[in-house]
Amino acid sequence: MTMIINNSNNKFFWEKSQKNLSYILNLGLILFIIGLLLFIFCRKEHDLKIQSLKTINGWGYIIKNSDKIIIRQTIIPVISESKSFKTEKEALAVGQLVVKKLKSNNSPTITKNDLILLKIKM
Repeated sequence: MTMIINNSNNKFFWEKSQKNLSYILNLGLILFIIGLLLFIFCRKEHDLKIQSLKTINGWGYIIKNSDKIIIRQTIIPVISESKSFKTEKEALAVGQLVVKKLKSNNSPTITKNDLILLKIKM
């Protein structure tokens, strides 16, 4: 009496399992790479720099992001008159506050209270 063991079903199962595992690993790798690329490209870069600006009547400031001017402020914001900051120090103080607001994803709007707290002469 001879007994024949049929391994063809067992072999077929393992080949199919390896193929499925390979497919899942490749899909996972592709999703990981896509996620990594999205993270890199969607990340907001804040390379904000402040520069003082001499005007005819006083001082202002420029805020740049990666050497691109995003804000050019030549007059004191909020006040009804159109006049520049009296000193470079005042202009830079307001510019620093604007940068701080931008870095914390807030509106860069300056209020009259901000000017009072920074002791800006109006």
